[in-house]
Amino acid sequence: MIEATEQISAVERQVGHRTIAAGEARVLTISQRYRTTIDDLWDACTTSERLARWFAPVSGDLVLGGRYQVQGNAAGTVERCEPPASFAATWEFGGEVSWIEVRLAVEADGWARFTLEHIAHVDDQKWAEFGPGATGIGWDLTLMGLAMHMNRGGADTREAGMSWMASEDGRRFVTLASDRWLAANITAGTNEDKARAAASRCLAFYTGAGPG
Repeated sequence: MIEATEQISAVERQVGHRTIAAGEARVLTISQRYRTTIDDLWDACTTSERLARWFAPVSGDLVLGGRYQVQGNAAGTVERCEPPASFAATWEFGGEVSWIEVRLAVEADGWARFTLEHIAHVDDQKWAEFGPGATGIGWDLTLMGLAMHMNRGGADTREAGMSWMASEDGRRFVTLASDRWLAANITAGTNEDKARAAASRCLAFYTGAGPG
């Protein structure tokens, strides 16, 4: 099983901005490297059979221009696909549309790096209330699931992952992830007191502790 502190430290996080066709957007970037080939990592991230083992059941057409549906989560359209290096898609959830971009790269000594950018128009009020952890913690949990899958030779780890999330180590993981997104938010220029207040409210939401 993955140790919370080790996994948190293996991930890089960044908060930024980007001007896109639809206007100014906030960008969350999260990245981790895995001891595998880029082709294997691509397969894990782009095939329904592999995604169901560590992420969630995904239906639809995982091809350029195809529509997909993540069970119990977002839907979208694949807008770019350049195997095994990158793909981009809309991320449609809760009546809002954002975008994800995934890049894979070969690193030295048999490692491959996964980098995901989540690009979204977030109004200032919503950002001030919850900060980047609102989506960032969820992506941290996603990369944790991918790490478990890779560490177990591509095995189905979803059930074990869900049990782990309910454990003391899993709860500590969420707290640590919240702390790292808080740090990234402050580094991006957010007032420290406001960033801490937003992180507290976000963590309370994830842990069910009530208003922070």
